[in-house]
Amino acid sequence: MLRISTASTYSAMLANLTKAQARQNEAAGQVSSEKNADDLRGYAHQAEMLTAMRGVQAKVDGFLDQTAHLSARLDMQEVALTRVGDSVTGARTAVADALAADDGATLQQALAGFFSDAAAALNSKHDGRYLFAGGQSDVAPVANLNMSALANPATVASQFRNDDTIIANRLDETTTMDTGFLASDLGDQFFTTMKTIRDYTDLNGGFSSPLTDAQKTFLTTQLAEFDEAVEGMTYASARNGLMQTRLTSGRSDLEGRQKTLEGMVGDITDVNKAEAISRLQAAQLSLEAAAQVFQSLSGSSLLNVLRN
Repeated sequence: MLRISTASTYSAMLANLTKAQARQNEAAGQVSSEKNADDLRGYAHQAEMLTAMRGVQAKVDGFLDQTAHLSARLDMQEVALTRVGDSVTGARTAVADALAADDGATLQQALAGFFSDAAAALNSKHDGRYLFAGGQSDVAPVANLNMSALANPATVASQFRNDDTIIANRLDETTTMDTGFLASDLGDQFFTTMKTIRDYTDLNGGFSSPLTDAQKTFLTTQLAEFDEAVEGMTYASARNGLMQTRLTSGRSDLEGRQKTLEGMVGDITDVNKAEAISRLQAAQLSLEAAAQVFQSLSGSSLLNVLRN
């Protein structure tokens, strides 16, 4: 008996064809994007958890960006502190060499050069900001780079323009670390010693060759002051190194958290590619079958029977 297709049969097969095509498109999208869905609606009851994990991810990424910037700052601080330390050590060595050679003819010139180098290092910048200026990082913390600025009635305190704010940075949700230094703290001992020498020469004249007994006694006394300044700079450099180590450890922890979160999010969002390909093949086969049935129905319509 010849079966005649009806409108309801057409409608049912068209619905099946549409569903098969939708399943094929969904599977093809998952294969190409390697994601289970394009938006939160596709994750149903896991959407809330996914949103929370995305928020934590954003926070961790922000801390990682901050630690990268801070790492560059600490690296620049290390360079600046090394320069200051080298200048202090150089000045101390110049005094010791003058005493050893019993010749102070060029000592003042050498000391002036080391002072200028140290002052310039204390005015070092990172990312357009002065490193050792405290909170007012747009103002050079050392007012003058020339040792002549130490002449009476100038004071050591007047040479520094930084405020008392110590820069602090947050490494994660619970850890904050003071990472800044102040030019006045770093340079006070060195500048005080250099001013003492400047005041001596202003009062007694420049150092001679050979040195007088009074000059030898004075310079020998200053060696101990230079030693204290060297020790202070060594401590500052060591502290900066400890901060770098702590930052590296904190960054490693954040990167571990980041990878863990990526894995947790991936378990929800990332598609199993083998399964997605299988679903795509099944959807394609279903679509082809539905299309073939629909085509067969079109050949058994009542119109064709009446025409025959």
